[in-house]
Amino acid sequence: MKFEHVLLGLLARRPYSGYDLHKWLESDGQFVWAKAHHSQIYRKLAQMETEGWVTHEVDSREGRPDAKVYRLTPAGRDVLLAWVRSPYEPSSRPHETDFTARLSVAAPLDKDVAIALLRTEIAHRRAQIAKNRGRDRSLHYEDPLPGLDQDIDRQIHESLHVLGAGAMDHWVAWLEEVLGRLTRGTDRND
Repeated sequence: MKFEHVLLGLLARRPYSGYDLHKWLESDGQFVWAKAHHSQIYRKLAQMETEGWVTHEVDSREGRPDAKVYRLTPAGRDVLLAWVRSPYEPSSRPHETDFTARLSVAAPLDKDVAIALLRTEIAHRRAQIAKNRGRDRSLHYEDPLPGLDQDIDRQIHESLHVLGAGAMDHWVAWLEEVLGRLTRGTDRND
């Protein structure tokens, strides 16, 4: 996923100034994309305008600098939909930005794509759980570093496994809940 996809997804909802995009990314957007510096946003908007994906109008503001307010063009919509509908390959870790950003854009634009995305993510995570949940997690020591406390090492190792397993279970439950909301009344097989 590229940063322009996030910006195009936001502009699909409404026109934004660069400043407003930055504010959104710093607050609500923290769960969709890593922090972005305002200069990165303005550079990407200029590039996207050169590509014909966005256009801007100047919003005159009394007592403050004028603002460029950006709007998605039909070409930008096509680029956004092409990304939303492109193949999705789950990462090894849950909660990755490619998934969350893609889901946040896909669901309102193409519900069927969002449903397929969720099913792919759920299947991948269930396979990870099946492969890893019951595996032997014993730690084996051979000439350990002097001072290494093996009991503490085992305790921490097991605690981290419990934390990770709980987080994965929570993630899968959330995915299934969202899938249920999107398919309720639309898919007789669920």
